[in-house]
Amino acid sequence: QVQLVESGGGAVQPGGSLRLSCAAASGTTFGIYIVGWYRQAAPGKVREPVAVISQSGNTNYADSVKGRFIIDRDNAKNMVYLQMNSLKPEDTGVYYCGSGGAWGQGTQVTVSS
Repeated sequence: QVQLVESGGGAVQPGGSLRLSCAAASGTTFGIYIVGWYRQAAPGKVREPVAVISQSGNTNYADSVKGRFIIDRDNAKNMVYLQMNSLKPEDTGVYYCGSGGAWGQGTQVTVSS
């Protein structure tokens, strides 16, 4: 099973930017997996898809983040990224990287003035 580690979360003001990173364990052929970023707004709420990237680099986004977020990947480095721009308070939550049936531990993003 793929092992994933997220990083890059933090607290920002509305309109700010963050770049999240998802690293797969060394030895993983990350490039063969579809990878997604998911957000859980609060404990007990559903973990919702934010952005997904295919093995070939095709992307899909939730309507709420289209035009603001960009998902990309570097298979040589076993990394997937989520560039988040023009952040809004409703983007707040724990962001998880998911792939191959595995999840990372999550990274907290807080957007507040």
